[in-house]
Amino acid sequence: MAKTVSINIEIETSKKDQAEAIFNNFGYSITDAINIFLNTVITEGDSLFQIKTPCYNRKTELAIEEARQITSGKIPSKSYTSLSDLLADLNED
Repeated sequence: MAKTVSINIEIETSKKDQAEAIFNNFGYSITDAINIFLNTVITEGDSLFQIKTPCYNRKTELAIEEARQITSGKIPSKSYTSLSDLLADLNED
């Protein structure tokens, strides 16, 4: 593993919290994001890169959260024994 050093930066707490929330959506920490930035500058000789957070409507956000809870085992996934049972469940909404 490469030798590492610590870098101290000062930013407003609200900016750090907002950035951290966005990076967490991608599965990144602030440290990961800074490393991505620095590696991009080094490899491309340019700091112009974009990381965008998707903007979903509320229904999609709820579906994503439900999927995360299912995959983490916090809630059970639904299963059906027949197509008619599945269709009946879908038509309830």
